[in-house]
Amino acid sequence: MVDSGTTLLEAAQTETAKVVSLKDQDPYQKSSSQQGLSQPHAQTDHSAFNSNATSYGGWIAGAIVLLWATSFSLFMRLDITQFPAWLVALAALWQTLLYTGLFITAHDAMHGSVCPQNPKLNQAIGSFCTVSYGLFSYKELLRKHQLHHRYPASDRDPDFHDGIHKHPVAWYLYFMGQYWQWQRAFGLASVFILANLALHIPVSNLLIFWVLPSLLSSIQLFYFGTFLTHREPHTGYSTPQRAQSTSLPIFWSLVTCYHFGYHHEHHEFPHLPWWRLPTARKVPRLNG
Repeated sequence: MVDSGTTLLEAAQTETAKVVSLKDQDPYQKSSSQQGLSQPHAQTDHSAFNSNATSYGGWIAGAIVLLWATSFSLFMRLDITQFPAWLVALAALWQTLLYTGLFITAHDAMHGSVCPQNPKLNQAIGSFCTVSYGLFSYKELLRKHQLHHRYPASDRDPDFHDGIHKHPVAWYLYFMGQYWQWQRAFGLASVFILANLALHIPVSNLLIFWVLPSLLSSIQLFYFGTFLTHREPHTGYSTPQRAQSTSLPIFWSLVTCYHFGYHHEHHEFPHLPWWRLPTARKVPRLNG
């Protein structure tokens, strides 16, 4: 239902105006018909999006980056011999969650939703996050993510399997292979060695709080954000988005992958940041 005094048409027009205002920041919104991006398969009540919540994107992104940087710095200096193994493992899982948040923030920057009013700051935050996550090129990830949204779950989608590697393990390895670069591997190895020799960070800390969390987060992102959401249903794909959402409560949706499991909603409303996807999931499709 639309709030009193506001017609559905006015609500939709308000949301459309917001989307138009994001065109310069979000390459997915510039020409969705030309890019082949999936469009909503059903008429949708947009009134739930009539807010200025997108202005909070920069603050939320900043909080995630600050938490990650603070946690990373503390863990690099931590004497893990003074703590029980279960607590060290819990700290590694915490760092994994923050690494996932770092990548999700970069992902939202690619959609222009971190700082929609400031494209340069939006790109700067996205670039910082991709480099911090694993020395990735923001522009290269953006190019591949554009392909993912133009041709979801197809042979032109760099995140999709090749028709042979459908098993989750095989698909994950194939998926990671699409982003493998020897130069980046050399860069990561160099940073690891310099951190140990020049900054005197113990190898154990680097492995437990850097290498392991980044690898675990890649598995987390793949499993909850690609495999579960883009694998073909037994009955075949039923929407242009070729994506489905996982039916998890909001808390577990947040913990598993920052609501990235609400993936149909993400493809239907790619300009929405991760923290607004639960709202999008509640929006009724008016014609079914």
